[in-house]
Amino acid sequence: MTDETKKTKAIDAPEVAAWWAERRQYLERIRKVPEIRQKFWREVGVYLLRRLLWSYGFFPVFIAFWLPFVLASFNPVVLATDMIPVLQSFIDSNPEEQATTISTVMIAWFSIGTFFLVFDFVLTPFRSPYQYEADVYMKSWEQLNHDQLPDKM
Repeated sequence: MTDETKKTKAIDAPEVAAWWAERRQYLERIRKVPEIRQKFWREVGVYLLRRLLWSYGFFPVFIAFWLPFVLASFNPVVLATDMIPVLQSFIDSNPEEQATTISTVMIAWFSIGTFFLVFDFVLTPFRSPYQYEADVYMKSWEQLNHDQLPDKM
């Protein structure tokens, strides 16, 4: 290591520590603000509702209609011709078979929805309003303290 590299590393550590200390203190201060706490819980609710509706509402319905449509070579007449006997046999079956079929469809719906829910949580993690507020504050803090920070090479 050269002397210049040692100086840069010695300068970076206090800067980073000061930045994180300021961020931590700011987060502690804003966690006590009722408006931001209310916004946090509202955004958690909206996030969870959106993920649940997307995963259990859109994807299972999309797959239930898209896969048969693809298997029918994108021809609605072929799709209807294939589906009418299946639906007719469901109507003509006894109540026990109908209940079994409905429970099987519900299990498939739940499993597809759960798969996409987990996948959706991984792809779109929750972004806390506290973190957003802290990011905005830290950008302004960096600009205000820019003159006090040593120059980086």
